[in-house]
Amino acid sequence: MELTTIPGVGEKTAASLRALDDPESALRAGDVATIARAPGISEGRAAAIARGAIRREHDDPGGFLATDRARDVYRDALSLLQDRTVTDYAAKRLETLYPSARRSRIDEVREFADRATARDPDPAVREALAGVEPLRPAEDLRVRERCLATADAERYAEAEAAVPELSVEIVEDARGLAELARSYATVVALDETFAGVDVEGDVRVRPDALADPEALVPERTLSFFARNRERVLAAAAVHEAADVDPACDLDQLRDALSRLDDDGTVVGDDELDRLAVAVDDLDATVSTAESVANDRLREVIRERDVTIEGTDFLSLVEQGARVDSLLSRELADEYDEAVAAAREHLVDALDLDEGEAEIARRAFADEPTFPVEHHEEAVSRLRTELTAARDRRAARLKSELADDLRSLRDPVETLVRDALELDVELAVARFAREFECTMPEFGGDGFEIEGGRSPLLDVAFEAVDPVDYGVSGVTLLSGVNSGGKTSTLDLVALVVVLAHMGLPVPAERVELTRFEELHYYAKSQGTLDAGAFEATLRDFAELTEGAENRLVLVDELESITEPGASARIIAGILEALAAQDATAVFVSHLAGEIREAAAVDVAVDGIEAVGLVDGELRVNRSPVKDHLARSTPELIVEKLAGESDRDGFYGNLLEKF
Repeated sequence: MELTTIPGVGEKTAASLRALDDPESALRAGDVATIARAPGISEGRAAAIARGAIRREHDDPGGFLATDRARDVYRDALSLLQDRTVTDYAAKRLETLYPSARRSRIDEVREFADRATARDPDPAVREALAGVEPLRPAEDLRVRERCLATADAERYAEAEAAVPELSVEIVEDARGLAELARSYATVVALDETFAGVDVEGDVRVRPDALADPEALVPERTLSFFARNRERVLAAAAVHEAADVDPACDLDQLRDALSRLDDDGTVVGDDELDRLAVAVDDLDATVSTAESVANDRLREVIRERDVTIEGTDFLSLVEQGARVDSLLSRELADEYDEAVAAAREHLVDALDLDEGEAEIARRAFADEPTFPVEHHEEAVSRLRTELTAARDRRAARLKSELADDLRSLRDPVETLVRDALELDVELAVARFAREFECTMPEFGGDGFEIEGGRSPLLDVAFEAVDPVDYGVSGVTLLSGVNSGGKTSTLDLVALVVVLAHMGLPVPAERVELTRFEELHYYAKSQGTLDAGAFEATLRDFAELTEGAENRLVLVDELESITEPGASARIIAGILEALAAQDATAVFVSHLAGEIREAAAVDVAVDGIEAVGLVDGELRVNRSPVKDHLARSTPELIVEKLAGESDRDGFYGNLLEKF
């Protein structure tokens, strides 16, 4: 797929999309989350790009929504769906659904909608969905105890690009490797020429290392899963709540994640914990061990009399003897016991094994001294041994856990994506259930709606009166003020938009033709000036010259100018639309005048008022076919005439209608 052939995608956006592993698959699937991972592309922009890719796939030129009011109805329909999502992803994903005249696109979405409406929008599933978000890549990861080494400039550049988490160093020979080994815990040499080089330190010659960067840097995998742990666990909970087969073994997944800390380190290994604590507590424990020995010696010296003969004292002084000699002579056994206690404390407190304990015991010498002090050389060696053991074990555990998690990477991405897509399906399912929708049938001429109820009205859906209405050809819709003419147009527009999106519609039954375009013109606000009037006529001139098989909905166009002129203009527009075999509904209070001015037969339907009850208008919301509805003034005059003498003023006035 040439990315720049997608509507709305230029070279800059195409370059961003190419940074993805498989942009074509993401575009074909409408995977907004994956597309949004491309540099500089937001989720909203990703949805627009996905729509463009879908249009390209179905050879859809777009433009079904031909007017501002038609686009408003689409946005209202989309909002109804988005209001029923849990995740931000699902709300954006729904934006890839749009009304189309292409049968292949409509059928594609209808298949999706059939699956969606079969779902049970269980509250438990929606609760679990609250924690699901698209997976985030591991970012700004640096591993400082390991580096790569090469003598080749080209391989150097390749290594920097493939493994940005590690430092890459240029070395010429074994001496260079040895210098690196003194600065890094592990050096990975990428050149085969270094094979057999014997240098001190952890130096590994791996010419094929760049072929598998994930194995070279297990931290990359661990960081990814640590960063996304809660999202992955939430997706697992969604699958369980919805009783949907997951892409991987959830017990295995949870076990692997339980061994991973939030910072990407391995947890749950007793030996690693022991070594880590020993390294961290070594200095403090050595200091405490010294105190143990010195406290015991002070107590012994405080409680015991030490007698030295004069000649012995003189001899010791002449020999330059210190208190150490006195301890050796007078308190040798007590000193040995104090040092043994210090050694025991050091070994026990750090939980050292036999080999480590042997090194630890050398931290306190057998020769008496007071105060007792540790040998830093022995402590340093113990620190080195413990640190090396800790790092070796951590590296092995990291590698093992990363291997386990790496095998789960693709299934986990599927797991999360399926959970997010389930939210999209459940939104459609909730929409269909809450508004008692059915799948429309395509066929026939015009449209036929039975039991349609608009969820766009400012009343509870349960209180909306059902409407039956069908039109084939051009029709005038008459009716009293506030009788529901505009609401009827909105219902027709909403049903047509949803049907061409491939979605269920809020009605008991709908049959309609597959229209090429929807033109919906809202009611004008007052009489237009000359310039605006001319622009409006130009719009309708273009409308009558456009493609065939369109639906045109117009609300009270007569308000653009004087009633007499309006009637003649509307009649002319209807004549042109009739010649195109278009389907059109014009709401007008001038239906009679327009019908008389038209050179073709124009059907007139009416939303009939039952009458006035306690000052309130009672209306049959379903338009009556071939019926010119009475106006509100006529009803009021009729009511007044009925309350008085019909031969009087009101009766005479009623005869004028």
